[in-house]
Order: sequence, then structure tokens, then C-alpha cells
Amino acid sequence: MGFLEDFQASVEALPAMLHKNYSLMRELDKSLQGVQLENEQRCQQEIEDIKHGLESGSITFDPAKLNFSDEAIEEQKHCIRIADEKVALATQTYDLVDAHIQQLDQFMRKLEEFRQEKEAAASVAAGTAVAAAATVTANANVGVSTADATPKGGRAKVQPELPAPAIDLELPVDPNEPTYCLCNQVSYGEMVACDNSDCKIEWFHFGCVGLKEQPKGKWYCPNCIGFQKKRKGK
Repeated sequence: MGFLEDFQASVEALPAMLHKNYSLMRELDKSLQGVQLENEQRCQQEIEDIKHGLESGSITFDPAKLNFSDEAIEEQKHCIRIADEKVALATQTYDLVDAHIQQLDQFMRKLEEFRQEKEAAASVAAGTAVAAAATVTANANVGVSTADATPKGGRAKVQPELPAPAIDLELPVDPNEPTYCLCNQVSYGEMVACDNSDCKIEWFHFGCVGLKEQPKGKWYCPNCIGFQKKRKGK
């Protein structure tokens, strides 16, 4: 698959990937709001219980012991984890779009190089044709006969237009070599493995999933991250 076809396939898959990420972020928002509401109600009830205990004398005032319950603290930690996951997903989405923008810039540079080379070749061909015509005219002016200036066949010699230099956008691929990633291409450059043991693709190119460096900790591909969020939200 050439660079143009590869880029087009990557861009066509981008809206679906963005829609999936945005849907996951909305689910995280709903989950976070639910946990926050439960935690606020729990903490408010525990504060009321402490007040009643102090007023009735069943609880002795001791700042070191007046803490929220383990359940309330765990809910607060869970809220932080959900918020961190949302930030990580937003960052991944941004990097994914940025990677496609960089690919588009690269493609535009190649098109510009191809255009300049084609124009240069056309200019050389035009200059050669003008020079040949000038030579024929000069020969006619000094008395050179048409028979001498014209080759057999009755046509004046004009150097044919040079073909535009081709730009190699094809990457040779061994048909027997396995393919990976969302782009269904062979292994190249830096790649990252999905930490979901049941991932059908397993390995991904950095640029196709919006990564610039090896992620720290566990990393899940766009196809598997949704299942991980649902499992954590249960």
C-alpha cells in the first residue's frame, strides 16, 4: 500500500476512533459524577453522626480519631482514578489527532517536492525544444537546405519531452510477513503492545495510536480500553 492509500485509510478510521474516545470520556464523566454524589452523601451523613455523638457524649472529641470511614476514603480515591483515566484518554486523543496532522504535513511536503520536480523537468524539455528550433532557424538563415536540416522521414528533430521523475511512495512489503496495528501494516519503527491479553491486534505503531514515547505502566489500545473502563466501573 502506497503512502497516499495508507494515509487515506488512516484518516478514514480517525472519526470512528475519536467518536469512541469521546464516548468513553462521557461514560467516565457519568461514572465520576455518580461516585462523587455517593461520596458527598456518605461524608455528610458521617459528619452528622459525629456531631450527634459529640452532643450526646457517646464520642469523645479527639482530632486524631475523627476521620471519615474507609469506605468514604476509598470512594474519594476512586474519583481520583477516574479523573486520571479521563485525562489520560483526552491526552491520547490529542496525540492521535496530532499524529495525523504530522502525517498530512509529510504528505503535503512530498506532493510539493513532486510538483517542483515535474515543473523542472517540463522547463528542461521546453528549453531543449526552443534551442532545437533556434538551431533550425539559424541553419536556414545561412543557406542550409531543408534536406540537410531535416532527417529522413520529413520531420525536424526535436528532443522529446522528458518524463517527470517518479516519486517513490511505495514501500515493498513481503506478502508473507505478518501485519499489525490499526493500519494493518508490517512491523516498523517503535511499537507498543496492548496489555490486554485477549487483544486481537496486540502490537501498534506509535504514530497510529498517537504515542511519541513508550507509555509508563499498563497501556491499552483504543479497541480494548473501553472494556477496561467498563470492568473498573463495575
